[in-house]
Formats: sequence, C-alpha cells, structure tokens
Amino acid sequence: MFYTFSKYSIILIVVLLTSPIANGRVISQKPSEDHDHRMHPVFHFETLNRLQKRAMPILNFGSAKPEEEFSEYWNGVAQDLLMQQLNTKSQLNTNMAKNVIMFLGDGMSIPTITAGRVYLGGEEKQFSFEKFPYVGLSKTYCANSQVADSACTATAYLGGVKGNYGTLGVTAAIELDNCQAQNVTEHHVTSIAGWAQAQGMATGLITTTSVTHASPAGVYAHAANRFWENDAEILNGHQDPLTCTDIASQLIHGEVGSKLNVILGGGQEHFLPLSQQGKRLDGRNLMDEWLKIHGPKAKYVQTKDELQNLAKNTEHVLGLFASNHMPYHLDADPKEIPSLEEMVSQALDILEEQSQGRGYFLFVEGGRIDHAHHDTLALKALDETAEFDKAIHLARQKTSEEDTLIVVTSDHSHTMSVAGYSSRKNDIVGINNGQLGLDDLPYATLSYANGPGFDTNNLKANLGARRKNLKEINMKNKDYMFPATVPLESETHGGDDVGVFASGPFAHLFTGVYEQNLIPHAMAYASCLGSRRTACGDGLHKGRL
Repeated sequence: MFYTFSKYSIILIVVLLTSPIANGRVISQKPSEDHDHRMHPVFHFETLNRLQKRAMPILNFGSAKPEEEFSEYWNGVAQDLLMQQLNTKSQLNTNMAKNVIMFLGDGMSIPTITAGRVYLGGEEKQFSFEKFPYVGLSKTYCANSQVADSACTATAYLGGVKGNYGTLGVTAAIELDNCQAQNVTEHHVTSIAGWAQAQGMATGLITTTSVTHASPAGVYAHAANRFWENDAEILNGHQDPLTCTDIASQLIHGEVGSKLNVILGGGQEHFLPLSQQGKRLDGRNLMDEWLKIHGPKAKYVQTKDELQNLAKNTEHVLGLFASNHMPYHLDADPKEIPSLEEMVSQALDILEEQSQGRGYFLFVEGGRIDHAHHDTLALKALDETAEFDKAIHLARQKTSEEDTLIVVTSDHSHTMSVAGYSSRKNDIVGINNGQLGLDDLPYATLSYANGPGFDTNNLKANLGARRKNLKEINMKNKDYMFPATVPLESETHGGDDVGVFASGPFAHLFTGVYEQNLIPHAMAYASCLGSRRTACGDGLHKGRL
C-alpha cells in the first residue's frame, strides 16, 4: 500500500517531531515565569532514548604522575586504603547518637560527585563526605512514579514513608491537588524533626533554596501540592487557602515548624503581602507573626553580618536572605549573603546552646545543585556541590564522631553523564579530548539526556539539527548551558540510585542498597527517637536524660 503526502503534510510532521510534547499536547518552549514550576512539572511525561555504539578509539595519553606507571605505586595506594578500611570497620560505633545532622544534596547524583572530584582538582580527589567510613545506595522512586521529585522523596528520607509525586508530608493515600484530603491527619507523615522535638531536642533547618521549598518543607509541612508555598499559589490552583493551609503558614504556626530553633535560607516573598513586595494575598506578614510568637529572644535576620552577630543564647532565629532562592555561590555577594558553611557554623552553635545537653537534629540542604542541573548549568552544579561539601567538612570538624551521627545523601539524581575517553586531568567542564563525534565535531565530557542545552548547542537544519562547534563556544562561562540530547524547557530528574554516606554512631546501618524511606528509621534507631524500634528499646542505651 502506498501513501502520498503534500508538502503541508511534511511540514506538519516535522513540526510534531521537533516540538516538545506533554500528555499528547504540543507545548510551548517559552520559559515559564515561575522557575520552580518549570523545573519540577507535576505531570507525567515519556522520553525516548536512542543509544548508539561506537568503537573505542585508540588512545595515547601520558600518566598524570610519573610514579603511576609503576605497580608499586598502585599497590601502595591499595594497601593504604586497606588499612583505612580495617581501622574504620574493625569496631562498630554503637554509642547513642545525641545529635543527628542530615545533609541533603538536592539532585546530587553519582555522576555529579564524580565530576565534582575533577572540578576539585583531579580524578583522585575526594569530597570530605566520601571519606566517611560507611556508604550505601538509596532507591529513590516514589509511590506512583519511577523518577521522583523533591517532595515525595522528602517525605521518605525525613518521614520514613513513600508518598506520591508532588505531595509533601502525606501518605500515598493523598493524591496531588486534593485540598480536602490534605487535612486528614491520619494520612499526615511526621518527620524525624518532630520525633526529635518530642524528646526535647533542639531542631533546625538550613537550605540554599526557599525555606518553603519541597526539601526543607518536608521537615514540617503536610501538603497535597508542593507548590502551595503561599495562599496565592493555592488560589492559582483553584483551591481554598482557608481549607488547605499554605506551607509558609505551616512553618510559622504548624506543630513542628513553630518549634524549630533555627530556620535559615531564602523565601521572603512567601511570608510577605503584596504591599511589602511579597506574594501573599491575605495581607499577612508572617515574619511579624513569628516574632510575636517567640518573644524578645527570637531574632529575624536578613544579612550575613546580622547572622554572624547573633548571640549564642538566641532561642529562635529566622534568617531569610533572598526574596526567593538564595543566589548561586558563583553569583552571590559574599559580603551580604552567607555561605552554606557559614550558616551551618552559626546554627550548630545555637543548637548546641539551646539543646541544654539533650542533643539536636539539624537538616541541611544544598538545594541549588538541583536547579543548576535543571538548566543544564553543569559548572554551577559542580560548584554548588563543592560548597555543600565545605559545610559537611565543617560540621564533622565541629562535632564528635562519638556522639554525633552525620548522614549525607541526595533525594534523586539527574540526567547528566560523564562520557567519552578524555585524558586524566582534562578540563571536566570543557571539551572531551579523546575523540570526535561522527560529524567530526568535538563534544563535551558532561552532557544531559534532555534539557534546554539542546537549543543552545545545536543549529537548526532542514529536517533536523546540526551541532555547534564547541571550540567556538566559551564553555567556561558560568551560565553556559551544556549539551542535551532531547529538547526540553527544563532538564529532568533521573531515576538511578543515589549515594548515602554516614559517619558517627550506628553509621554502619546505612550500608547496602535499600529503600529511601529507611533513612529516618535508621537515624531514629541511632538516636532513640520515635515510637518504633530504637537502640534504647533494644537495651543498648538507657535513653535521653
């Protein structure tokens, strides 16, 4: 059977093949006004991934160090590592974890860590958390999705229960956007911060995103939609903010949020009315309400100096350093904006003072690793990862492995890959120097399966696209979008497992491959928190004083 096509039919086919499609509809490639909605769409989509094999090229690269040419060097390296393994794992630390610090690198995939090492100075480099004695892998899927978002994962790694994509602090019985169901308390999932507060511990959260964003909101909120950060967002979703309370209000007045001793990050606009350059339509100033609740020993700060000048006996601190998310480290004014490391340092001093010997729980998010990946800004993603690691290193130095458990993980991965056959020490954010593509053009070592980098790295041709010559592009520009295979407005998350790194009491519980929702249960076991199985319940410790 034969078919005939007019020139208009061919044009239509080309348009359909080259246009982004979601739920069967052709959608615009025009960037959304709302950055987060664009990065974290609450709809299902399918992508096609075509793999192509190519023979490995003949390489002739020199060693990074002359000594690496001899077996004695590598045998020595291996023996040193063997001794480290024997020394760190010959005796388990089963002390009770008086303090628990959880570090969450949002979107910090395994390839991000690998590329980050080279960004630090070489393939053999290590982040501080990679030196932790125990490592595992967490499976990140949500109750209804293979590839997770930051809301359902927060419910898992903070509350111990897997929920649905886009929902926060509720069980999988609550569907996305179900405002009425959000209030059904039997389906609320309380985080480990709530378990810690019930034991009299001090608690806090720190993030480089808005404090109402999905990951930090997992500490204190219950929401049928992660984007309901203020009342205007609920109204935009055709729901009633008087029925389902917005996330910012839950932080100020909620059972867990109102008791947090430390809250540091961005997000001022969600707490202020329109008349004060905020987004709220109810006319409320939630910062003023927070100050009235906590009294004279509570401080609201907006600058780095104000944060660093806080007295250690400050009982409650709310620090909001940006209207929405805090700027990337590479974009920030260091005189005005505190780094993640500086926020963690100040928080640990305050929590130690306020815990009065009963310990503390602190959640810390390096949240903009994820945002950089969504925009295929690989350089910024690696730099944010390096900044995240500085905060972890400081926390481990300021605390004791004898009584403080530190867990470092990610909520989900991304589609960035480290590909090709570059020589050692080749610029990780530059051109692969091992081979050319079949089109005789160089390609980047770092690239994405999908995302906005497709358009910035391809020239439109008659019935397809032709890659630009990367030698003619400044890839060192911090805002350069790295290549992507499939054109999308925002790069997607990945579904692969993420790493979990642990140091301190019962850190050995975090080895193996396991469901993401194990993490808070293991932290609670080590710290004798909650009503389920704990080290104290097993008779290993007497419990908290």
